[in-house]
Amino acid sequence: MTAQLPLCVIGGGSIGMRHVEVATKSEQIALTCVVEPHAPRRAELQQMGLNAVASIDDAPSETCAAISATPTQLHHESGLQILGKGWAGIIEKPLTGTVGESDALIAAAGDAPLFCGHHRRCHPFSVAVRQELAQIGDIVAVQGLWSLRKHNTYYDTPWRCQPGAGVMMTNLSHELDLIRFMVSEIASVQAMVSNAQRGLAVEDTAAINLRFASGALGQFLMSDAGASPWAFEGATGENPAIAASGEDYVRIIGTEGAVAFPSLTRWGRSDSGEIEWSKPLRRHEGQSFAKIDPLLAQIERFAAAVNGVSDDVLCTLQDGRAALEMTLAAKLSGATGQPVAAGEVPQDYTGA
Repeated sequence: MTAQLPLCVIGGGSIGMRHVEVATKSEQIALTCVVEPHAPRRAELQQMGLNAVASIDDAPSETCAAISATPTQLHHESGLQILGKGWAGIIEKPLTGTVGESDALIAAAGDAPLFCGHHRRCHPFSVAVRQELAQIGDIVAVQGLWSLRKHNTYYDTPWRCQPGAGVMMTNLSHELDLIRFMVSEIASVQAMVSNAQRGLAVEDTAAINLRFASGALGQFLMSDAGASPWAFEGATGENPAIAASGEDYVRIIGTEGAVAFPSLTRWGRSDSGEIEWSKPLRRHEGQSFAKIDPLLAQIERFAAAVNGVSDDVLCTLQDGRAALEMTLAAKLSGATGQPVAAGEVPQDYTGA
């Protein structure tokens, strides 16, 4: 049996505690400490029986890996700290606050085992969808819909109403990373936004057109004001705080069929002849999978990667940068009304 990976979690907030939970569950991980600079919260963690320390420099000497679950504006700094220790690591999504910070972190990392925490890739249906897509020919188009009405008190927290927040900055990067993982690189985006329902300084609804490097086109509709069963969380039941529906929320269309995600229901040829509109498509039910904790799957993939196992599912720093860049591009496009291509997002743009 491979030795456990001694790992610390940086940040003792709600997301950090989820990582603490899965690190404690995993037989592949030895949790060494939680780094929490805020003294009152650190005391609470210690009362819970955790080894909570004030800084990364106070982590036990055997520590050789970390998960950074700090606020986004600190991701760049904590990533550099992890690299400075010579550790492996996962930086929570989004990778950093700006494209410039991502570029600096990537340059500093070189080939170090540092990843971005887009954990939805680690669901078994996210991995299996690639096999289904290989059977539908060239991908032509993608359609996605994420619409969950957040409770009104969600917006009692001031920063959620201010520039830099909104449904795109809060929720879109998850979706764009998954779409890139499933389909291909996104070359440009164009967005329309509205705040008509909540009347806040940030959008509650956005329609984003996508152009892929492959030539395929797509559209993603986002809203936290519209009530619907269509969203990743509804489809998968991943988040216990959000009601599950089991409804697919993404459709991927190819020259020889189509796939619904995450059910992996596939429509394909019904005979050996030409596929064309006079012939019905045959429906293939998707494979069923046991429900897993994707954060646990991610941390165990990470431990294996640190031990030299090849992995093409974990989100690389370059992948994390691309998801961030296209999210910021959509936000910028929504503000200007113009399409924004890869490479056109200012290095210091935060989405505010």
